[in-house]
Amino acid sequence: MAGRSYILRPASRALTSTGGFLKGFAFSLNPYLGCAFGAAGGCPFCYVRMLPVAKAGQGSWGDWVIAKSNLPELLEKELAALEKAGRSASATVFMSSATDPYQGFERRAELTRRCLEAFARHPIRRLLVHTRSPMVERDIDLILTLGNRVIVSMTLETDDDNVRRAITPTSPSVARRLETCRRLREAGVFVQIAIAPMLPNHPGHFAELVDKVADRVIVDTYFDGDGSGGRRSRALGMAQLYERLGYAEWFRPGAEFDLIATLKAHLGNERVLFSRDGFSAV
Repeated sequence: MAGRSYILRPASRALTSTGGFLKGFAFSLNPYLGCAFGAAGGCPFCYVRMLPVAKAGQGSWGDWVIAKSNLPELLEKELAALEKAGRSASATVFMSSATDPYQGFERRAELTRRCLEAFARHPIRRLLVHTRSPMVERDIDLILTLGNRVIVSMTLETDDDNVRRAITPTSPSVARRLETCRRLREAGVFVQIAIAPMLPNHPGHFAELVDKVADRVIVDTYFDGDGSGGRRSRALGMAQLYERLGYAEWFRPGAEFDLIATLKAHLGNERVLFSRDGFSAV
């Protein structure tokens, strides 16, 4: 997007204690502030744009990205401190909770890659890498060094690229993200697909697609996953957007039931998780 600002800014810490929705993890780790996927109307459901962090840069959400320039060095020190305190074996980290760790600026800044190098030097119990970007393929070599301590979580909200283009036009295509999952899994990485939030979809087709490329699947909704019972999503205008696009019947509690039942029939109960239970360090 023309005019987007890319800014280098030092951080005061790397790991942040979690709670609430991510209480299954001890820490979150966000290499960036802001998210380029949110530009030009992309990811209109993202509640982060309503939080104070959305004011960290100039302009609208998606028009700027701030790279925490010293984050890998801070992480190195904090992981070493966990080791010294005997806490590494129980430490769990969610990367990233408020932005994508593999947006375009990562090609140049390589903050996420350097953080993975720090985790390779200082192993913890569990690292979950959460993204919607095929750029994660670049780091398969490092991810493999973490063995069964790492999960790569790929966001894929729908199986229908028409829906994807209508609601999340800046996100990679459905086919490209599925291909990334396939490559990761074939390399030996544990892969989960996060259908979060669930967008309009074709349950049978969706189940067939994810069964082939994921170890497990998480389904989340606007009403269970936005931290406010859907109030944040309504404030962002999602009900009106769905109405305008002809998807009004999908914006309601319970719209996910058919997909969940179909996924469980294809994948088995143990491979299908819901909302907060899925975003855990298990």
